[in-house]
Amino acid sequence: MTNAKSYKDVAKSILQYVGGDENVISAAHCATRLRLVLKDDNNINKKEIESLELVKGVFNNGGQTQIILGQGIVNKVYEEFVKYGDIKESTTAEVKNIAKQKLNPLQKLARTLSDIFVPIIPAIVAAGLLMGLLGAANKFGLNQYSDSWWWMMLDWFSSAAFIFLPVLVAISAAKVFGANTYLAATVGAIMIHPSLQNAWTQGEGYETLRVLGLIDMPLLGYQGTVLPILIVIFVMAYLEKNIRKIVPEMFDILLTPLFTVLITGFLALAVIGPAANFIGHGLTTFLTFALGKFGILAGALFGGSYSAIVITGIHHSFHAIELGLIADTGVNTLLPIWSMANFAQGGAALAVYFMTKNSKMKSISLPSAISAFVGITEAAIFGVNLKYVKPFIGAAIGGATAGAYVVFTKVAMTAVGVTAIPGITIVTSDSMINYIIGLAIALIVSFSSTYILGIKEEA
Repeated sequence: MTNAKSYKDVAKSILQYVGGDENVISAAHCATRLRLVLKDDNNINKKEIESLELVKGVFNNGGQTQIILGQGIVNKVYEEFVKYGDIKESTTAEVKNIAKQKLNPLQKLARTLSDIFVPIIPAIVAAGLLMGLLGAANKFGLNQYSDSWWWMMLDWFSSAAFIFLPVLVAISAAKVFGANTYLAATVGAIMIHPSLQNAWTQGEGYETLRVLGLIDMPLLGYQGTVLPILIVIFVMAYLEKNIRKIVPEMFDILLTPLFTVLITGFLALAVIGPAANFIGHGLTTFLTFALGKFGILAGALFGGSYSAIVITGIHHSFHAIELGLIADTGVNTLLPIWSMANFAQGGAALAVYFMTKNSKMKSISLPSAISAFVGITEAAIFGVNLKYVKPFIGAAIGGATAGAYVVFTKVAMTAVGVTAIPGITIVTSDSMINYIIGLAIALIVSFSSTYILGIKEEA
């Protein structure tokens, strides 16, 4: 059993190996990781940190040095860390904001999208799961109960998050962009107003309204869309801040909200919404075309490269693309590919468990593999597979093979954010068997590829 002295010793050692308290800008922790923002990342002695008894891995992501310690351990080590180093405690949100300053523009964009979409994932997952249950009920011939109270309620519950998605995104984006959340929600509601035609019926044609004698504004709602509301709230935040500078303080509470909603609402319906919708549909068309035209090749490419993209942090931006796919096609055909890549990382880590003679690596690799099997891959990627490199390659081979299979068999999901074994809950009923076969392929190919490639351990 680990005692208090061990936590203190590990905390002191970590502080020493990250360059001392003078190199630490801020420190926080999540459920499993110590998150640090350092002045100079080159001062880290990664090898020494990884050799510590309680440490399961070290990696740098999103401008943060993240040290994997595990549940129940990280909070105790963190407590000793800030105490011993006399470091000001920070929240994970504060650490993220500080770390964001160290990122390049592409990484900043990915991090911003992550901060917007991660908080709303539970709502999308719940809706997607209910949608999957309805699909399964329909598959088993239970649609005869479609007029019953429970079927109607499930239908309402499953579609609500997607119908009102612009409002959810608006609230979350407002927090990130620094706008008033209630004004943002109002603008989001304007974009799905009942007087506008349902966005999902636009293929049947829609009316337009001549605005200012120049613009033919489509009388079309933005239910289920993502890109239009993202751009609209970004613009709204800019407008709100600048309107507040112009309006006299005594009229601020009256005029700032009024002008913000008037101007943003007009731009949303007449300019930004139609343009962003066009771009979003174009992206969906391209992805659908790529998956349909190149099929196996596209699945192999996406499945094999996804984990490498995870290392950069850019994968956080994929939620927006996936939600756009769901809005336009009704299903998410990208997430099954990401799921295969995640599961393959677990297969490679499991192979390391059987291959390594290092007792500490054995104690890390098995829990890391199990974690990847439920969709959480950081420990497997950074704590195991990247250390030996070849297991990471083995995982890429497994992800590519399984990714090709799920694209070939047209596996689809109904939500975002859930992969690997838990992803079974949001797979469409007609994709279930092929999804499970895909997971088996990812496991077997990544495990055997890693075993064949082997690992090189230090004496």
